[in-house]
Amino acid sequence: MSNSRSQPKRERILDIAEELFALHGYDGVTLRQIAKGAGVDVALASYHFGKKLDLFNAVFERRAELLNSARLDALRACQQSAASRGPSVEQIIEAFLRPLELAQETGDPGWQHYLALIAYINNSPYWGPRMMSKLFDELVSEFIAALRKALPDARDEDLYWCYHNLSGALTLTLAQTGRIDKLSGGKCRSADFEAAYNHMIPFVAAGFRQVCGKSAQK
Repeated sequence: MSNSRSQPKRERILDIAEELFALHGYDGVTLRQIAKGAGVDVALASYHFGKKLDLFNAVFERRAELLNSARLDALRACQQSAASRGPSVEQIIEAFLRPLELAQETGDPGWQHYLALIAYINNSPYWGPRMMSKLFDELVSEFIAALRKALPDARDEDLYWCYHNLSGALTLTLAQTGRIDKLSGGKCRSADFEAAYNHMIPFVAAGFRQVCGKSAQK
């Protein structure tokens, strides 16, 4: 378990909470366990964050703005470079996904824990609707709008179903379950982020083109 005693105590609490929530989920972690991992008294954790739910929310919100900014910057950059013709489906999907790969490749375990926590929340029928919309719906809407321009004949329902499938593939990649490692006999590794996104981007883009290209025929 990561823990740098030189960090401010508040940040240590957030880091340990992030790691434990990512590994065990909300119900599998107590505030006392988080405090022990951070090397502080449980009363201090309560002082800084209140109840466990408040700490859970603080952990989820801490890195969201950085992540959203990086993805929006990538979208703006590809839109600017494409000028009046607009970016391709592939470029839009890459702008949506590649910043996540870069975060995972920083070597900072905190980012890997945070993205695994997103996967846990996004895959939960309880936490998903309560937490994802607040921080990420505005970002997703920007990308859907860009895809709508790249696929002008697409029906909205087809765009959203395609995004639904993208979100599912991304969730599994962020979770790093190791499932593909066993299935492939070691030929593929869930920790090989570059390979994961290099395959996901064209796969997802082709799915958008196939499904949304049929929209005009419906």
